[in-house]
Amino acid sequence: MARNPRRDLLAGMTVAIVALPLALGFGVSSGLGAEAGLATAVVAGALAAVFGGSNLQVSGPTGAMTVVLVPIVARFGPGGVLTVGLMAGVLLIALALLRAGRYMRYVPAPVVEGFTLGIACVIGLQQVPHALGVAVPEGEKVLLVAWRAVQAFAADPNWSAIALSLGVAGVMLAGARWRPAVPFSIVAVIAATLAAQLLHLDTAASIGDLPSGLPAPSLAFLDVSALGSLLAPAVAVAALAALESLLSATVADGMTVGQQHDPDRELFGQGIANLAAPLFGGIPATAAIARTAVNVRSGASSRLAALTHAAVLAAVVFAAAPLVSAIPLAALAGVLLATAVRMVEVGALRAMARATRSDAAVLVLTAAATLVLDLVYAVIIGLVVAGALALRAVAAQARLDEVGLRPDLPGGHSDEEHALLAEHIVAYRIDGPLFFAAAHRFLLELSEVSDVRVVILRMSRVTTVDATGALVLKDAVEKLNRRGIAVLASGIRPGQRQALESVGALALLRHEGREYATTPEAIAGARRHLEHAGLLPARHLPLPDPRPHRIRKAPR
Repeated sequence: MARNPRRDLLAGMTVAIVALPLALGFGVSSGLGAEAGLATAVVAGALAAVFGGSNLQVSGPTGAMTVVLVPIVARFGPGGVLTVGLMAGVLLIALALLRAGRYMRYVPAPVVEGFTLGIACVIGLQQVPHALGVAVPEGEKVLLVAWRAVQAFAADPNWSAIALSLGVAGVMLAGARWRPAVPFSIVAVIAATLAAQLLHLDTAASIGDLPSGLPAPSLAFLDVSALGSLLAPAVAVAALAALESLLSATVADGMTVGQQHDPDRELFGQGIANLAAPLFGGIPATAAIARTAVNVRSGASSRLAALTHAAVLAAVVFAAAPLVSAIPLAALAGVLLATAVRMVEVGALRAMARATRSDAAVLVLTAAATLVLDLVYAVIIGLVVAGALALRAVAAQARLDEVGLRPDLPGGHSDEEHALLAEHIVAYRIDGPLFFAAAHRFLLELSEVSDVRVVILRMSRVTTVDATGALVLKDAVEKLNRRGIAVLASGIRPGQRQALESVGALALLRHEGREYATTPEAIAGARRHLEHAGLLPARHLPLPDPRPHRIRKAPR
């Protein structure tokens, strides 16, 4: 992707406008106040942009992290949260030095979707007290707190607060469908603030006074005697920061052509960001999927965009603190309610639910555990259950030996292989189970294919496909198509069709008429494609590398 500094500056300004109400809202939700959210967005946003492993990633306070921090604040106070952030930064840097980033990509898709659904529900429930204009009830369980807030509202209704909150959320959701490029969150918050001021509405509370600048860095919050009791929360925060940041970076890579993040450097950048943010009163940070997506869609091509986002927010802190302090908490609750709704990808959930019963079970279990327990336990439970179900499915096929991705043709005759390679066609046979444990390695190897015009995937020997494998296959086909390489498939078995159909992988092949019953038919189709496109190469062109591409052992 060619760099365009002007476009990066505009993208950074756009992201800052989107990020401002989110930073304020997540700061308030964490229990440390709006100033903590702004400090995190500025300090962590800048450092993660410089030291991180993605050119497009935008970091700061996030809803997922807020969900983890609320019980920590209740138990250990603000100083405990700052200490946890510092310790999490050290742990993230250790993970980076141990080169653990590569392993985070093996989280199954149903676990990710269930995790996201659970987070969205928790964020929405957390906003109930402010949206209803009542004081936040005591308690750590979000369901109980939300219920107590509803009871308080029923006893003494505050219709102004709920009207502002629902109005802001409605404007954001409707505006996103009408004009996705317009930052309706800031428009709605400004309108709600003006309405509250001009009409003297009783909205219960506003953000309140903010410092006109970042505080001087300090370690005054650090209590060395409490480090032992804070270790478990720090591990949870570090695990969440690693998971969410690497997922966000993967999403950013998928939205572009030619961008590839470095997972270990990304962990290092997040570690540096979390080491520094607490010194300025900021909460633990992670990459933000929503803001990263806005950054990519706005045309960002380098780290300059994320740095611009942090600089604009810093300018707000120094120049507009009095204006920001008047924003009603009900308006910020509306922003976060809309954010929670937009986090839920109904199409992805439907695809997971339809793929296999195992994928549906993992999704529901992970979402429920996120809502009832906490995020880290939810991911652990989801991974354990997904692994057990996947191994059971593979064992039922009695072929738990290997997943192979190799150039191959009927009979395995090298002269026939080379004849096809001379036409810049390569046929790959996939052997064994294509499920989450091996799927990402499959994607990396397949998407790096070069010097060919057509790839044929022979799938008659695939024994198992889960939702993650189907999604990865679809992603590989899309990546190759974007590079001008046509992908054909042959021998898809009936048992594989449900998972492939649910995520749109089959539709992608059928759209171009690129699914065939047998490999000879697919080879004939490949030649017709080249002939129609005028791409039949001369026989003397150099051959692509015919060496086998293999995915070795699937875990037992």
